[in-house]
Amino acid sequence: MENYEIFEFPNGIRFVHKYVPYTKIAHAGFILDVGSRNEKDHQIGLAHFWEHMAFKGTQKRSAYQILSSLENVGGELNAYTTKEKICFYASSLDKHYEKTLSLLADITFHSTFPEKQIELERGVILEEISMYKDSPDESLQDDFDTIIFGKHPLGNNILGVPETVSSFKKKDFEEFFGENVDTKRVIFSSVSNLPFSKALKIAQKYLSDLPTLKATNKKNAFKKYTPIQQIVSKPISQAHQAIGRTSYSLHNSKRVPFFILNNLLGGPAMNSRLNLALREKNGLVYGVESSYTPYTDTGEWGVYFATEHKNLEKANSLVYKEIKKLKNQKLSSTQLYNTKQQVLGQMAMAEENNMSFMLMMGKSLLDMGKIESIKEVFAQVETVTSEAILEVANEMLDESQFSTLTYLPE
Repeated sequence: MENYEIFEFPNGIRFVHKYVPYTKIAHAGFILDVGSRNEKDHQIGLAHFWEHMAFKGTQKRSAYQILSSLENVGGELNAYTTKEKICFYASSLDKHYEKTLSLLADITFHSTFPEKQIELERGVILEEISMYKDSPDESLQDDFDTIIFGKHPLGNNILGVPETVSSFKKKDFEEFFGENVDTKRVIFSSVSNLPFSKALKIAQKYLSDLPTLKATNKKNAFKKYTPIQQIVSKPISQAHQAIGRTSYSLHNSKRVPFFILNNLLGGPAMNSRLNLALREKNGLVYGVESSYTPYTDTGEWGVYFATEHKNLEKANSLVYKEIKKLKNQKLSSTQLYNTKQQVLGQMAMAEENNMSFMLMMGKSLLDMGKIESIKEVFAQVETVTSEAILEVANEMLDESQFSTLTYLPE
């Protein structure tokens, strides 16, 4: 991940830029070390609501001006909220790089949260919550987070709940911003054909004069996990299943072998063991996946699928059969080689996407304090042994530690 440079402003904001001479598109974004896990009980859904409200007016721009600024020149403006991050980002032609930076800085730091817009957007978010509840694939994973993390903020739905979303006022957004935004934990990341010196000169115009902000709210560490099994009846046509547990954090050395193991078990490739067993060989599911999400102090791993109610028991038995294989059978040298090559290929293709790379740089700098080169990342994968994968399989795939959430048709 070469050709990037980093500059830190006096207010603590770090600017990271990668020079890509062959592209005509600039990608840029603010990544903030703030997410739904920063919320207090009365603030559930506030981080996501703030993400929406950033587009609704600043000290210099109306909502229409914000939405039209880049769209009128063929650019795209977007944002997202996760458990640990909020990101405001955009893509545009290279000649609009300064316009993009100006707009992003404005919506990130100068939103005014107009009361009228809060009321309008409240309805939009309540509809979004209803939409997700009507989608069992989405609601299953949200509800499973609560099974895994309980009353800890990591267990809360990022969208919030109707009770809290219906209560937010202008002062709540201002309070949340003041408590949680720390300029030392903000990255502005960009990828474009501008040399670093030129990009930095533009960035200085909009970032150097921003005030130094210090967060007063501290994230609560997640400490106690207790396996739970839950069955819920819903007005749906299929049975939906989640199986999982807590897992390694971003800073755990076993994260890489577990990532490789998860990719082998139920990653995005069509030849994952779960896809071959449940779909290709038995025709029980349309799709099945296992996912591993590492956080700064913990992680979450889970398997998700949907099938006809009559096939649920068989599908479950096949999942546990594949899990048992990983615990009992060390990968052969050929299997290990093929698994690594698949992971390396996926990583290399991800690096080709400049938008994804821009976001990755910001998140990596926040979470790890550095951006590893592709050679360093490849080396970490290459050094993983079959013994290491077997070790994490037996540590993480302990069925006595599994939680399950099952949606059954009424």
